[in-house]
Order: sequence, then structure tokens, then C-alpha cells
Amino acid sequence: MHVLTYLRLTGLAGSLMLVTSGWLGGAHPHADLASNPVSIARGPYGPAILLLWLIGTGLQAWAWWSARDRTPSVRWAMVTALLWMLPFLFVPPMGSRDVYSYVCQGEMFLHGIDPYRFGVSELPCTWLDTVSPIWQHTPTPYGPLSILIAAAVVTLGGGLTGAIVVFRLVTLAGILAVAAGLPALARRCGVDPQRAIWLALAGPLLGAHMLAAPHNDAIMLGLAVLAFFVLVRVGRHPLVVLGAGALLGLAVAVKATAGVLIPFAVLLAARPFLQSAALIGAGSLGAFGAVTAVSGLGLGWIPAMRVGDGLIQFTSLPTAVGMTITYTGRLFAPDFDAVPAARNVALVVLIATLVFLWFRALRGPDRPRAALHHAALALAAFVALVPVFHAWYILWPLTLLAATTVRTRLVMLLTIAAAFLVLPDGGGLSRFLKFPGAPLVVIALIVLVTVQARRRRVAVEPVPS
Repeated sequence: MHVLTYLRLTGLAGSLMLVTSGWLGGAHPHADLASNPVSIARGPYGPAILLLWLIGTGLQAWAWWSARDRTPSVRWAMVTALLWMLPFLFVPPMGSRDVYSYVCQGEMFLHGIDPYRFGVSELPCTWLDTVSPIWQHTPTPYGPLSILIAAAVVTLGGGLTGAIVVFRLVTLAGILAVAAGLPALARRCGVDPQRAIWLALAGPLLGAHMLAAPHNDAIMLGLAVLAFFVLVRVGRHPLVVLGAGALLGLAVAVKATAGVLIPFAVLLAARPFLQSAALIGAGSLGAFGAVTAVSGLGLGWIPAMRVGDGLIQFTSLPTAVGMTITYTGRLFAPDFDAVPAARNVALVVLIATLVFLWFRALRGPDRPRAALHHAALALAAFVALVPVFHAWYILWPLTLLAATTVRTRLVMLLTIAAAFLVLPDGGGLSRFLKFPGAPLVVIALIVLVTVQARRRRVAVEPVPS
């Protein structure tokens, strides 16, 4: 059997195992919301659920890693990625319960209740019992376009099952938008387009997490990639640049994360700097303002983005550092808490990093290529330094890094690790392993920084004669 056929079938076998695990113990509407690995193992089909999840994730991750430099064509990469994703269209929600929050937020909007002021318990939502308790009483941090989409999905779906199906199709549309735009970005950066498609769309997080969940991040990524595609392919005409800005404004109206990309889009537009800034800015603000006006919700979602700060999980680097310092400090002061300070320091570092990356892209000899690559690095910095991290967040930088560099070993390893951190019912292992999880993350960070520093020092040292 040809090695590529073997790898394709191995990944498909992993998908089928994961889907079976999802049917047996996924994020079903009436699943145990307080489950943990022990309770799952003791429940019906418990060992099968966990083994299928672990082995399926491992098989898909191994096939993805092994084929990263072997994909023969864009068509092969796309067909294989879609083949691996197809089974996840026909499974209950997996890896997250966020879709139930989306549905309830859409129902709230249809009943005239502001989801930026109230939690889904205010209505109360018809499917309130399906929503994780931590999110039942908190306002939504998603943008107005996300709420409008949720309301449309609830209307079209006609019920919970129908709404989940429609949400999954919307998520698939976002993934296909990434597939449509990414090859052009890769060619502009000198990366093989088939490698970019493979890394971005065939990883172990796409099917079992992004699509099966499903998550609105796919819509944001699809709009952002299409905006960059427009600028790369036909970015000289003012209306085209304006349209690209509008796509980015719509991406921000789904999730504020996309705002990180707007300054780099200005550098990517093939026009004088001030004209590019004016057109991108006008397009972004115009589209965002139009969606906000249509929704009638205002900007209440911006302060609502802080609702996740109550999650203290070591998967966020600044939170892990703060937790580790806290464990040490509480040996001397029981009320000591370093997490808020660590998060504030990380925010300052993030702002400084984003500014540095933008000016570095500005000075690049090939400005469009530098803009694309540094936009990917900006998303990586954002994911590394925000107070809360969920496994699928790593898909934000991975998508653009896949098209802008071949040095992707670290982000691929992190993607694989993230895929193992979440159980099929949506429970994150980080909730149950705060210690020694946080200290181990800090140790890994120190090792990584030390290794990178040594490599840089070796690279600049003169070779002895």
C-alpha cells in the first residue's frame, strides 16, 4: 500500500474512533455537567469512551504529522482533510458545550433580551439545562454578528437538533473559506500550498473540536483569510481594499481577536500607506458599525469579554505563571494570589509585542510577505499571553503560520498536545490537574526559552578559523 494511502486511511480510522467516542460519551444535551475522567471511566462504556478518544486522537495526530512534507497536491490535501472531517458532521456535539450557549444566545436575541447584559438564565433559555453552569449567568463575549448568526440558526433550525446541524454547516462554510483563500497566501510567502492546506485543515483539532463542537472561531478565521486573500490577489483597487477591510470588520464582529490582524492588513494592501490605512479602517469600521446597528445591541460585548477571567487554568501561560507563584507564596501567606498581577504583566507584554511585530513587518524588505507572517506571529502572541486559553484557540495562529513559514514543528506539537487536553464531553483536563499542571507548564516554558536563547547565541557566534 502506498504510504500516502496508508496515512489517509490511518487518519480516517482515527476520525471514526473519535466519532464513536462522541456517540458514546460526547457533549450530549443531558450529559453529566460535573463529569471528570474518573466518573467517565466508571460510567457506562467509560473505558471504551476514553480509549477510543485517546487512540483516535493519537492516530489522527500521527498521520497529520507524518504527511506534513509528503502531500503531493492541494487537491490531495483538501480531499483528505475533508474526508477526515466528514464523519464529524453526523455526531452529537463533542469536545465543548459552547454550541448550547450559542443557541440560547440566539433565542435570547429573538425574544428581545440583550445577551450582553444578561446570561441565558434570564429568559430562561428553552435549553438552559444543556449549558455549562459557569456560562448560564454570564453575558456573552461574542460580537454582534455572532449573535445575529445564532438568531438566524435558531430560526432555521426549528429546535435544538436542527440548530446544531445548521451551526455545524455554518462552521463548515468558515473552514471552506479558509481552504479557498489559504493557497494564494502560501504562494505569496513561498510556501507549498498543499503543505499549508494540510497543516491548517487536517490537524487533530479541526474535526473533533472545531467542526464537531462546533465553534464560531471558524467563521472569524474564514472571513480573515478571505480578507487577506483579496488583498494578495487583487489588492490595488480602492474598492477591493475597502472590501477587504469590510471582511475584517465582519470578522471582528464575530470575535474581537480578529482586530489584531487589521494593522497588518494595512501593510498588505498594495497602495500608499495613508490610503491603505484609510481604506482598511473605513471598511472595517463601516462593516462593524453596520452589523452593530442592525443588531441594535451596542458595544456591551466589549466589557463582557472579561467574563472568562474567572477561569483559572494552567493552559494560559500567564495564568500558569501566576498559579505557580501563588502556590509558592501561600506557603507563607494563605491569601496570596499572584494570578491577577501575572495577567496584567502579560497584557503589557502583549501590547509591546504587537507593536514590535508591526514595526518589524513595516521594515521588511518584502512588505506583503512580512505582513502576512507577522500577522501570524501576532495571533501566536495573542494566544500565548491572554488570560484564558482553550484548545481550539491554537488554530488561530496555526492557520496563518501554515501559509507563511515551514518552521511549524513547535506549533504542530502544541496542537497535538491541545487535542489531548479536552475530553469528548467537553471537560478539560486542565480543570482537574491544576497542580502539578501549572508548575510543569512553567518548567516547559523555561526550557523552551533557554533552548531558543542558546540557538540564537550559536547562530550569531563567529565560526573559529
